Amino acid sequence: MPLRSALLAGIALHLPAYALARPVPPPSAQTGPAAAPDASLATRAGKGSSLLAPGTDGAIGKPGDVVDFAADAMDYTDAERIVTATGHVAINRDRYALTADTVVYNRTSGQVEARGNVTTTDPEGNKAFGDRIMLTDALKDGAIDNILLVLADGGRLAAESAIRVNGVSTLNRAIYSPCAVEGGDGCPKRPVWAIKAVRITHDPARHRISYRDARVEILGLPIVFLPSFSHPDGSSGRASGFLVPEIEIRSSLGFGVGVPYHLDLGPDRDVTIKPWLFTGVKPALDIRARQLFKAGPVQLHAYMTYGEVIDFAPVGLRMINRGQRPRGYFELNGQLQHDDEWRSTFVSRLSSDDTFDRRYGLDYDDTLRSTYNLERFRTNSYLSIAGWGFQNLRANKGRDTTPIVLPLIDYDWRPQATILGGRLDLSANSMSVVRISGQDVQRATLRGEWARSWLTGLGQRVTGTVLLRGDLYNTTDRIRATLPNYRGNEGFQTRGIAAAAVDAEWPFSGPALGGTQTITPHVQIVAAPLNLNRGVPNEDSRSNDFEDTNLFVLNRFSGFDRFESGTHLSYGLQYGLTRAHFRFSSEIGASVRLDGVGTGRFLAGTGLSGQFSDIVGRNTLQYGSLLSITQRFRIDSRNGNVRRNEIDIAAGNSQTYLTVGYAYLNRNILLEDLRDFQEVRAGARVALSRFWSAYGTVIIDLTTKSQERTTTANGYQPIRHRIGLQYEDSCFRLGATWRRDYTSDRDFRAGDSYIFTIAFKNLGR
Repeated sequence: MPLRSALLAGIALHLPAYALARPVPPPSAQTGPAAAPDASLATRAGKGSSLLAPGTDGAIGKPGDVVDFAADAMDYTDAERIVTATGHVAINRDRYALTADTVVYNRTSGQVEARGNVTTTDPEGNKAFGDRIMLTDALKDGAIDNILLVLADGGRLAAESAIRVNGVSTLNRAIYSPCAVEGGDGCPKRPVWAIKAVRITHDPARHRISYRDARVEILGLPIVFLPSFSHPDGSSGRASGFLVPEIEIRSSLGFGVGVPYHLDLGPDRDVTIKPWLFTGVKPALDIRARQLFKAGPVQLHAYMTYGEVIDFAPVGLRMINRGQRPRGYFELNGQLQHDDEWRSTFVSRLSSDDTFDRRYGLDYDDTLRSTYNLERFRTNSYLSIAGWGFQNLRANKGRDTTPIVLPLIDYDWRPQATILGGRLDLSANSMSVVRISGQDVQRATLRGEWARSWLTGLGQRVTGTVLLRGDLYNTTDRIRATLPNYRGNEGFQTRGIAAAAVDAEWPFSGPALGGTQTITPHVQIVAAPLNLNRGVPNEDSRSNDFEDTNLFVLNRFSGFDRFESGTHLSYGLQYGLTRAHFRFSSEIGASVRLDGVGTGRFLAGTGLSGQFSDIVGRNTLQYGSLLSITQRFRIDSRNGNVRRNEIDIAAGNSQTYLTVGYAYLNRNILLEDLRDFQEVRAGARVALSRFWSAYGTVIIDLTTKSQERTTTANGYQPIRHRIGLQYEDSCFRLGATWRRDYTSDRDFRAGDSYIFTIAFKNLGR
């Protein structure tokens, strides 16, 4: 049986999906006139032909219309007023085009009949292919036998017959699929999914495809029967309608089904509303809204339900049921560019209670942060006016001691002109921290820093730095500070800081191992007055850890509230080796305090509390884009114990990759902000084939009681893992994920979750 006959045999509901794979004529036969090499002007009628031109009796089009016409040969019968064109026939009128082997035009009735390799194209770019077509002389309306309709986005419809009226095509006993119908070898293949229907209607003006008595098939197997439905044709980008349902099975919620509805409110805004039904809890409503303002995008996410809240009793560890009440999560974020200089960035996150986010799989953070930041960018200056709010979701929280930071102001100005050959940096900072029950602090800071670099005749780079700073503090309710180390003196207090530093680097470079190596000794001395932190509250300098990134800085405290006192000498060695597609770098260093033990006032366990600091370093290896390994470490200088060891590994490409992160902190710090832990995280994705992939992630707590006395882990405690399998091609996605949580917190219980996803192109994908 010829290929064409085989592809089109048995249309209707018995129409095979292979009918969608009918060969499409080459572009030269679909688009404009294509003259035979030996065609003469006499046998190829062009624009304004006396037989078909506008303005003649029964001509194609109306007077004033532009009609392009071409053919290899043409015959005209005077008695019947019939024009017959043969060979590479092409007609274009008002952005409608027709090509065929033969076209018969009846000037009396105005009917156009095309036969053999027929192709019609509408102004939207949709193409219809058939064996025979009957059209009006406007080329818009008509009937087609054995039709294949190729949409502008690549989707295909095939049918026994079709009619087109006012640009709307109605196909009888038809099939639709946006999937590929040819394999890599060019042979026809069954599309991954298709829709068969008694009737399919395509309306290009509304960008929709409608069905009557339809069934959806995946790999030829019927999945669902739908008496009537419609979906976008893929040409408009977005449209309102139901999306593909989502299915989840969670140990804390039961079996759940979500049915999203997408509401397209315009080219710059939309809303997706997704009701959820669960077997274990009450229904929930998930709403996501987006709007693109002239200044920038804004997104909103709200998840709401009504149910029981389980919490700890005010005294003791007993859990109590607080009864039925509204529960939910709210998030608003966006970025608005007001003009060339001013920009706003904001994020607001709120939860009705401590466990809602985790129980419904929305988030696993134990602290929700909300912020607004208004920024101004200029060539030599930067201004930020921000505010921060926090919601503590931990069980042992002190809700009334959670801070609100408003405002937080930063200003930085760097004049273009040099001063004494160096660069000047002037900055200001202001912060206000308030609590319902706790220490409140207001701070204002002015800072000026001057730095100049020299290159010596031997190749050393020497940098001199001078810093002057003045602080003003106002502290109230100091007695309510969570820890004595954080308290400041009650009332107003001033502080002046003067510091100076000299930094010297001496790089040596040369060939090695087929590449280039660089060895750089590095020395820095910093001097500042003693006892700079006495009576000053500590709000933003609590989490301190000595590492390679702050080895050569003036102040190794984080934030503004603490400044490193006294004089210290830092020294280190940097090494780098670079070859084609290969790079290795290493750094190791330490510091020594020159004016006695403890003058810097660092806490024990930070690596800087003694006269001799711990040894810190970093190793980085990179091989092209396939492998990256980074290690950071800190070693106790007194006994050689490893106090910190962090390793991050990334290997693979965008299709198959592995990431591993290991963190070991053994610092013996008693403050809650700096608890020790040991943890490993891993994630991987493996491309099993062109369309199939498997993926997984895992988090394991390796902390022991000897390492951190407050931990509940036993040395090997999985936190969470996720394993999934996914199929994805250009028109279809199917995935299944198994996730297990190993920890519980009140009504968030350890257990399994199963998430199933399916997406069809143009059906809510």
